[in-house]
Amino acid sequence: MRKTVHIQNLICDTCAKTITSKLTELQHISDVDVDLEKETVSFNFFTKHDFEHAKHTLGMLGYPILGHDNILN
Repeated sequence: MRKTVHIQNLICDTCAKTITSKLTELQHISDVDVDLEKETVSFNFFTKHDFEHAKHTLGMLGYPILGHDNILN
């Protein structure tokens, strides 16, 4: 499945590179595409668990999905 999500705090190329790098490292996440202008991230995943893991990772990086809390430590 492919999902596009709107995320918070996406402001520069370095943010996009960090997101792409970290999500690509996750098992069962592929074809990560970050759109700075639209503040979105799109990626392929296999199961709901994979999506939840990607969502959690985005939050841990400081780029939570719009409407979710930032869980950056």
